[in-house]
Amino acid sequence: MRQAVFLDRDGVLSVPDFREGRSFAPRRVEDFRLYPDVKEALSLLREAGYLLVVVTNQPDIGNGLVAQETVDRMHEILYDELPIDRIETCPHSQRDTCDCRKPKPGMLLNAARVCGINLFESFMIGDRASDVEAGVAAGCKTIFIDLNYAAELKPARADYVARSVSGAADIILERNR
Repeated sequence: MRQAVFLDRDGVLSVPDFREGRSFAPRRVEDFRLYPDVKEALSLLREAGYLLVVVTNQPDIGNGLVAQETVDRMHEILYDELPIDRIETCPHSQRDTCDCRKPKPGMLLNAARVCGINLFESFMIGDRASDVEAGVAAGCKTIFIDLNYAAELKPARADYVARSVSGAADIILERNR
């Protein structure tokens, strides 16, 4: 069984759109931008032996606001520019009762089954309470990326708090020393 780092996409790897104190996924490929420190941070985690799995809610697909092909192109950028092993996507709207939408752990559980991941030795990094809750539900250690969203509650149960994916990588790598 392998160790993994599960990563939310928008707000962790890519710069979200900010409106009214909340973050939103970009809806156009030309607006999809990675944070400058992401590639180096993920490369360090990969060198330390972690599988890197993106787990992302993309309700704009289910809500008809963005085409699946647009999100697929964004994910091609992730695969091209970062050492990502797998991407799990929940395309359902907030109204759907699927098992994959965070805070449910379905995407993490599926990746663990397919990739042979030991969830109890893995980490979930996210910028929302739903990311942390999914990690907790799956049995992972959790790192909350605190971007000070004014209109969202911070998670109550994160194991660690960081300001960026680089800070989260430092926490994980320090634990391994």
